[in-house]
Amino acid sequence: MLRTRASFTPRQAGDIVIVGVILLLLVFGLTMVHSASSVISAQKYGDPFYFAKRQLIWSVIGVLCMWWFSRVDYHSWRRHAPKLAIASFAMLVLVLIVGENRGGSKAWLGIGSLGIQPSEFAKLGLIVFLAHMLSESGDRMHSFWKGFVPPMGLAVVAVGLIMLEPDLGQSVVIMGTTVIMLFAAGTRLSHLGSLFGVGLLGFGGLVAVAPYRMDRITAFIDPWKDPLGKGYQVIQSLYALGSGGILGLGLGNSRQKFLYLPEPQTDFIFSIIGEELGMLGGVSVLLLFGVLVWRGIRTALYAPDEFGTLLAVGITGMIAVQVLINIGVVTGSIPATGITLPFISYGGSSLTLMLSGVGILLNISKQAGVVR
Repeated sequence: MLRTRASFTPRQAGDIVIVGVILLLLVFGLTMVHSASSVISAQKYGDPFYFAKRQLIWSVIGVLCMWWFSRVDYHSWRRHAPKLAIASFAMLVLVLIVGENRGGSKAWLGIGSLGIQPSEFAKLGLIVFLAHMLSESGDRMHSFWKGFVPPMGLAVVAVGLIMLEPDLGQSVVIMGTTVIMLFAAGTRLSHLGSLFGVGLLGFGGLVAVAPYRMDRITAFIDPWKDPLGKGYQVIQSLYALGSGGILGLGLGNSRQKFLYLPEPQTDFIFSIIGEELGMLGGVSVLLLFGVLVWRGIRTALYAPDEFGTLLAVGITGMIAVQVLINIGVVTGSIPATGITLPFISYGGSSLTLMLSGVGILLNISKQAGVVR
């Protein structure tokens, strides 16, 4: 069984800075989900608080998960790492067979609002298993075939299953997190560099089997070429960010949420943040994420063992990669991939997974003594 601490004294509470940042992001996220979704909620469901109330429920569940995971000795996950990996891959296969199709992606298990997204939970399961695998590799990490190929092959299989849904955003997050963990484990840079050529070939193959991905590239290069079609969402996002200026239009005063920007409470919620709270609001959010990543890296550096270090690196890397991708898409810096902004965007599976990961990070920081 997973072990929990018998007592929970102030110095065992984990990194209080991480706790504070997470609570700030959650409260801010709830506020922005309501602001961004009030119009579409009222139109579709007759209740301007429809999405906000559900996000509140998921936030409470997520915080409870974070609290519980923070009390579970992170070493316990090492013993269960193979089971977690098997369960993750089983869910990824199952969703392809009996999954529910939403927005053109067969990525959900369940019915309606009770559905879960297996790829979200697979991210954390893969991180735990990779931390376990890499921490046992030792000098083999310098070997291409013995140290680099096995963990990367595992990630490629996971990405392959997720791309069958298809879900490019989650695939990029998993691959990016894997690369970060491999680098932290001591993989040679030349081995990581070899991924570039393979990645180009893989991208070409993905475009060949699904030409709509090239449409995303075209929309990224010149969204105004098709302003009412492929480039519509990016253009509306840029309009929102541009109209916010330095201080924004004021909380609740977004114009783009009036059915101009599709589903503004999910992938493009940062656009509404920029519009309503301006550059000051957007930069403040990025600073909060910066503090979170800094404390995550600090936890990794002071972790009691290599497994704890790699686990902290993986969880912190997952959050950082997802933030960078989301902000990149919203600002038109990278092609659209469809990924939420952690702790802020609407979404139960993503929020619960992220908070559970933070709980594990808190347990590592607790055992590392990183509380100041």
